[in-house]
Amino acid sequence: MATPITLIEHKGYLGTIESNIEDEFLFGKIFGISDLVTFEGESIKELKAAFYEAVDDYIETCREIGKEPEKYYKGVFNVRISGELHKDAAIVACRKHITLNDFVKTAIVYAVNHPDQLESEMAIAGE
Repeated sequence: MATPITLIEHKGYLGTIESNIEDEFLFGKIFGISDLVTFEGESIKELKAAFYEAVDDYIETCREIGKEPEKYYKGVFNVRISGELHKDAAIVACRKHITLNDFVKTAIVYAVNHPDQLESEMAIAGE
């Protein structure tokens, strides 16, 4: 199973934290924005400082160019699944008298609120 990505937060922005063991440095990027904003450091302290600076610079640059900084998700996204799974989900939704959208929202809420169960289900599906 893949190692979970560690996240850091500053001013409502999240940053990923990853490592390059061979070159002995830490790096990451601001998560959840369409622009690519990266940061790095040789220690956790350096990485945190670089992340804070990257967020502050991103906000300032957006202000200077008249762009609204991205921070929040719109709540709309596409999901690609097999036709058979799409059909099965639509049938379950129909039987429950709910829309497919409400079915998917419920499934996501459940997965977010039960991460340990999700890991178990993903492990079973991967076998």
